[in-house]
Amino acid sequence: MSIGLLGNKIGMTQMFDESGNIVPVTVLKMGPCIVTQIKTILDNNYNAIQVGYGNSSSKYLTQPELGHLQKSNIQPLKWLKEFRLDNPEEFQIGQVLNLDLFAPGELIDITGKSSGKGFSGLQKRHNFSIGPMTHGSKNHRAPGSIGMGTTPGRVLPGK
Repeated sequence: MSIGLLGNKIGMTQMFDESGNIVPVTVLKMGPCIVTQIKTILDNNYNAIQVGYGNSSSKYLTQPELGHLQKSNIQPLKWLKEFRLDNPEEFQIGQVLNLDLFAPGELIDITGKSSGKGFSGLQKRHNFSIGPMTHGSKNHRAPGSIGMGTTPGRVLPGK
């Protein structure tokens, strides 16, 4: 149970270690994050703090989200996330969290959320091959026949 920060991936680059090997590096922009709510065992049956990140326009938030943030007198934030803690009383609502929480050289865990790909075709999703591209064929990226013949006579789940 530890504190976390929210951020954005800026890009990728490379660094060189002591022996001259190239190490791929991900560049992240972390914080500033704002404490938007403090949850305690007395009120919510668990200890946690809610952290917000990313300024946003109020027209992109719902009325309940706006009311929740305005109750604490905090500007509209795009993302909210809870972190369970043992001692939430060390934080105050409106407190700004930066990278100062971490010491240089400290190991951290990072999780990400990938952007959606929408409806991806079967070539991208299942590595199907494309159909013939010439002689009047209209089956370029269509799936074509993907099931078996008489037995079992259906497309198996997941395909």
